Amino acid sequence: MATKKFNVTVNGTTYEVEVEEVKAAGGAPKAAAPAPKAAPAPAPAPKAAAPAPAAKVAAGAGEHSVDAPMPGKVIKLVAAEGQAVKAGDVLLILEAMKMQNEITADADGTVKKFNVAAGQSVKAHESLVILG
Repeated sequence: MATKKFNVTVNGTTYEVEVEEVKAAGGAPKAAAPAPKAAPAPAPAPKAAAPAPAAKVAAGAGEHSVDAPMPGKVIKLVAAEGQAVKAGDVLLILEAMKMQNEITADADGTVKKFNVAAGQSVKAHESLVILG
Protein backbone atom coordinates (compact mmCIF):
# COMPACT_ATOMS: atom_id res chain seq x y z
CA MET A 1 0.00 0.00 0.00
CA ALA A 2 1.18 3.50 -0.75
CA THR A 3 2.04 5.83 2.11
CA LYS A 4 1.97 9.59 1.62
CA LYS A 5 3.29 12.29 3.93
CA PHE A 6 1.45 15.55 4.53
CA ASN A 7 2.01 18.64 6.65
CA VAL A 8 -1.13 19.61 8.56
CA THR A 9 -1.45 22.88 10.51
CA VAL A 10 -3.79 22.90 13.51
CA ASN A 11 -4.18 26.06 15.60
CA GLY A 12 -0.92 27.44 14.24
CA THR A 13 1.11 24.28 14.97
CA THR A 14 2.34 22.23 12.00
CA TYR A 15 2.38 18.42 12.23
CA GLU A 16 3.83 15.92 9.76
CA VAL A 17 1.44 13.02 9.24
CA GLU A 18 1.58 9.85 7.16
CA VAL A 19 -1.52 8.64 5.37
CA GLU A 20 -1.81 5.12 4.02
CA GLU A 21 -4.12 4.52 1.08
CA VAL A 22 -6.20 1.37 1.67
CA LYS A 23 -8.21 -0.36 -1.06
CA ALA A 24 -10.39 -3.45 -0.70
CA ALA A 25 -11.10 -6.01 -3.42
CA GLY A 26 -13.30 -4.46 -6.11
CA GLY A 27 -11.89 -0.98 -5.55
CA ALA A 28 -14.23 -0.07 -2.71
CA PRO A 29 -12.48 1.35 0.36
CA LYS A 30 -12.62 -0.74 3.51
CA ALA A 31 -12.43 0.36 7.10
CA ALA A 32 -8.87 1.29 7.96
CA ALA A 33 -7.15 0.60 11.22
CA PRO A 34 -6.90 3.73 13.32
CA ALA A 35 -3.72 5.65 12.55
CA PRO A 36 -1.49 6.76 15.41
CA LYS A 37 -2.48 10.19 16.56
CA ALA A 38 -0.22 13.17 16.03
CA ALA A 39 1.07 15.06 19.05
CA PRO A 40 -1.82 16.93 20.68
CA ALA A 41 -2.14 20.60 19.92
CA PRO A 42 -1.13 22.90 22.76
CA ALA A 43 -4.01 23.93 24.98
CA PRO A 44 -5.30 27.46 24.32
CA ALA A 45 -4.29 30.06 26.86
CA PRO A 46 -6.89 30.44 29.61
CA LYS A 47 -9.13 33.45 29.14
CA ALA A 48 -9.35 36.12 31.80
CA ALA A 49 -12.06 35.27 34.27
CA ALA A 50 -15.21 37.34 33.92
CA PRO A 51 -16.18 39.33 36.98
CA ALA A 52 -18.40 37.40 39.34
CA PRO A 53 -22.02 38.47 38.96
CA ALA A 54 -23.51 40.28 41.91
CA ALA A 55 -26.11 38.40 43.94
CA LYS A 56 -29.52 39.01 42.37
CA VAL A 57 -32.03 40.80 44.54
CA ALA A 58 -35.72 41.02 43.66
CA ALA A 59 -37.64 44.25 44.17
CA GLY A 60 -39.48 44.33 47.48
CA ALA A 61 -42.50 46.32 48.58
CA GLY A 62 -42.22 49.95 47.46
CA GLU A 63 -39.29 49.10 45.19
CA HIS A 64 -39.02 48.39 41.49
CA SER A 65 -36.44 47.01 39.09
CA VAL A 66 -34.75 48.82 36.19
CA ASP A 67 -34.25 46.12 33.57
CA ALA A 68 -31.89 45.79 30.60
CA PRO A 69 -33.64 46.93 27.41
CA MET A 70 -31.35 44.69 25.31
CA PRO A 71 -28.54 42.18 25.74
CA GLY A 72 -25.11 43.72 26.25
CA LYS A 73 -22.18 44.27 28.58
CA VAL A 74 -22.15 46.58 31.58
CA ILE A 75 -19.30 49.05 31.02
CA LYS A 76 -19.58 51.30 34.06
CA LEU A 77 -21.78 51.79 37.12
CA VAL A 78 -22.39 55.56 37.27
CA ALA A 79 -24.60 55.80 40.36
CA ALA A 80 -23.76 54.28 43.75
CA GLU A 81 -25.81 52.14 46.08
CA GLY A 82 -27.66 54.38 48.56
CA GLN A 83 -27.55 57.37 46.18
CA ALA A 84 -30.73 59.37 45.67
CA VAL A 85 -31.61 59.68 41.96
CA LYS A 86 -34.24 61.53 39.98
CA ALA A 87 -36.06 60.26 36.89
CA GLY A 88 -33.66 60.54 33.95
CA ASP A 89 -30.44 60.30 36.00
CA VAL A 90 -27.89 57.88 34.52
CA LEU A 91 -27.50 54.69 36.56
CA LEU A 92 -25.05 52.73 34.38
CA ILE A 93 -23.58 52.41 30.89
CA LEU A 94 -24.54 49.33 28.85
CA GLU A 95 -22.62 48.49 25.66
CA ALA A 96 -24.66 46.77 22.97
CA MET A 97 -23.77 46.43 19.28
CA LYS A 98 -20.64 48.60 19.74
CA MET A 99 -22.74 51.47 21.13
CA GLN A 100 -22.73 52.75 24.69
CA ASN A 101 -26.25 53.20 26.05
CA GLU A 102 -27.06 55.19 29.17
CA ILE A 103 -29.50 53.31 31.37
CA THR A 104 -31.45 55.89 33.34
CA ALA A 105 -33.76 55.89 36.34
CA ASP A 106 -37.39 55.76 35.28
CA ALA A 107 -38.59 57.38 38.52
CA ASP A 108 -37.28 59.31 41.51
CA GLY A 109 -35.87 57.13 44.27
CA THR A 110 -32.81 55.67 45.92
CA VAL A 111 -30.48 53.05 44.45
CA LYS A 112 -31.09 50.08 46.76
CA LYS A 113 -28.97 47.44 44.99
CA PHE A 114 -27.06 46.86 41.75
CA ASN A 115 -27.74 43.35 40.44
CA VAL A 116 -24.80 43.62 38.01
CA ALA A 117 -21.11 44.53 38.07
CA ALA A 118 -18.92 46.36 35.55
CA GLY A 119 -17.73 43.94 32.88
CA GLN A 120 -20.70 41.59 33.27
CA SER A 121 -22.78 40.48 30.29
CA VAL A 122 -26.55 40.75 30.66
CA LYS A 123 -29.58 39.44 28.80
CA ALA A 124 -32.56 41.47 27.65
CA HIS A 125 -35.07 42.14 30.46
CA GLU A 126 -32.56 41.12 33.16
CA SER A 127 -32.79 43.16 36.37
CA LEU A 128 -29.95 45.69 36.55
CA VAL A 129 -30.83 47.96 39.47
CA ILE A 130 -33.36 48.00 42.29
CA LEU A 131 -34.77 51.47 43.03
CA GLY A 132 -36.77 52.26 46.14
